[in-house]
Amino acid sequence: MTSSTAAKIGLSTASVYPESTASGFELASRLGYDGVEVMVGIDPLSTQIDAIKRLVEYHQLPVLAIHAPCLLITQRVWGTDPWGKLERSAEAAKELGADVVVVHPPFRWQRDYARGFVEGIARLEAETGVIFAVENMYPWRAPGKGLQAYAPSWDPTEQTYAHTTLDLSHSSTAEQDCVELAATMGASLTHIHLTDGTGSAKDEHLVPGRGTQRAADLLQGLAAGDFRGHIIIEINTRRAASRSEREVDLIESLEFTRKHFARTDDAPRRSAFAVTSDGEVSELNP
Repeated sequence: MTSSTAAKIGLSTASVYPESTASGFELASRLGYDGVEVMVGIDPLSTQIDAIKRLVEYHQLPVLAIHAPCLLITQRVWGTDPWGKLERSAEAAKELGADVVVVHPPFRWQRDYARGFVEGIARLEAETGVIFAVENMYPWRAPGKGLQAYAPSWDPTEQTYAHTTLDLSHSSTAEQDCVELAATMGASLTHIHLTDGTGSAKDEHLVPGRGTQRAADLLQGLAAGDFRGHIIIEINTRRAASRSEREVDLIESLEFTRKHFARTDDAPRRSAFAVTSDGEVSELNP
């Protein structure tokens, strides 16, 4: 696992899209998250390490992880060489004090990259001292068939990665059970993208507890097993009609995580905010 301290609950900056990386830090700080995972590439500011450092200093909130720019829409962020992207991600992680880089397996058409991916990830970890946690993906589902878009596999348990990331929306889309997948990942499970899904072919990234994945069971099992990695809320709030509606989803996600990832010796923690019956966010008295 990543450290000898208790697991931290962080917010992915992707969770506030289309708001900015700066908004991600502001919301994470104000709503009581322990830190931030920076999704590189969706917002140009996310590629500017000096700007991220200023956000860290201003909000007094650490960067827990860097999500490498390996989405289809970030194929040209930090160049087009996939290994160069990962090297820059490791450099960013070290500069910002993060200990994890989240990376997706290669797309099947990235043949040279995919051919040496497993060995290359091990080499990068050894050379940089940064954890590269390879994320579970899913087959792209089309009517009557599935497209194997990732190589060497969309399922990281089929390879020999030292560190893995479990994303519950991806396990939902792949029609896997997140608790069973976590057990299969075993000691390699280092990082969680906490979210949810209903088994749809779409990668839904729902608020945890609103889908059919066993998110509560997973968190309770992780707590019982003394999980010491990072738990990152990575939800889709693009359809939020207002900042207040987005905050409701972020608060609900954080409260869900704290409720179910609670060890018996944990002191109870209360959010600084509550959601009223009419869906508004109110600040609690300290």
